[in-house]
Amino acid sequence: MPASSGDDEGATVRFFSFHLMPYPGLPADYDGPAWITCPNELYDPVLGGEIYNRYIDELLYAEEVGFDGVCVNEHHQNAYGIMPSPNLIASVLARQTKRVRIAVVGNALPLYDPPTRVAEEFAMIDCISGGRLIAGMVVGGGPEYYSFSMNPAHARERFAEAHDLIIKAWTEPGPFEYIGKHYKLRYVNSWPRPVQQPHPEIWIPGVGSLETLEFVARHRYAYMGIPYFHISVFERMFSLMRDACRAEGYEADPSQLGWLVPIFVAESDAEARRRYEDHFWYFVRRLLPGINISPPGYTSVRSVENVLKGAGTFALNLQTWQEVIEGQYAIVGSPDTVVEQLGANIERLGVGNLLGLFQIGTLPAPDTHRNLTLFANEVMPRLRQRFGSAPVAATGAEHP
Repeated sequence: MPASSGDDEGATVRFFSFHLMPYPGLPADYDGPAWITCPNELYDPVLGGEIYNRYIDELLYAEEVGFDGVCVNEHHQNAYGIMPSPNLIASVLARQTKRVRIAVVGNALPLYDPPTRVAEEFAMIDCISGGRLIAGMVVGGGPEYYSFSMNPAHARERFAEAHDLIIKAWTEPGPFEYIGKHYKLRYVNSWPRPVQQPHPEIWIPGVGSLETLEFVARHRYAYMGIPYFHISVFERMFSLMRDACRAEGYEADPSQLGWLVPIFVAESDAEARRRYEDHFWYFVRRLLPGINISPPGYTSVRSVENVLKGAGTFALNLQTWQEVIEGQYAIVGSPDTVVEQLGANIERLGVGNLLGLFQIGTLPAPDTHRNLTLFANEVMPRLRQRFGSAPVAATGAEHP
């Protein structure tokens, strides 16, 4: 990879629309966590069907207005993001788009047994899309280990073993036998195989685990910084990522770094706040509670120490809108304001991937659509002019 530094002005930036698919219908009198124990009787399947289709339309619209890619992710038994199988959503997007990259950020590998299922499903998406998959792989959040009754002390080693098995399934001729600590398969013979060779681009998101940073650097993958922290936390984490790459003997490329942040654009700063603030607070106060549950053994001592350095700035601690703006937990305002703030932070962080959350909480469809339109028409072109155009993506499969 070409060498770069954290202040590499002019680095190419790719623009992604990331959708969490949050549940907007929690009753006003429910004040419990949105994770693990949130009663599923609160889920309305009719509303769920409506918003699934609405959210898919919003992801498809991102291609129409010129984004480089779209992102989906995996969570279980929660109202924060009702996408337990992002691969199902990604398969729809693969079939109904022609150009955008489709990033699944990502499959929680330790939750799959055997993980060859991930190799197969990701390969299907890559084939359907004509080679546009970005394969995200994650350890899985702390709440997932309660939801799946899985020993969190095995999380990291199960992840590493599953990762190695998936890469072997994609890159080595089958059938072959695989005998590991956690997975034992008499025949590994993955059908189908991915279009992209030797395998799709791989992203791994993180919130501060040093083991994750070191794993990403060692394999020369891309690290995606998860939102809901003060901007200074991202600056420190990306600096640690660059240090980890140097420890492996190379300089991190901006394409290996991605910043995920909520974004809302309106005609003026005042109008943006008026249309956005209540929906943001629903997300922070109703959907985030429970996300930070971390079972014993899930995180190493050295990583706990690192995570705690930024824990006080986590969005659950926010009290005022001024704190949101000062810490840049969300980039909200007129096109000029959003261009200025995003441009400054892209340079400050040295990232080559901007992942925008253009829908959050209870933000309704018209405002989401308008947000995407304004960003694509009035923000993205100016940032492309400043940072360069992204490489042309695959054209996609020719559908009958």
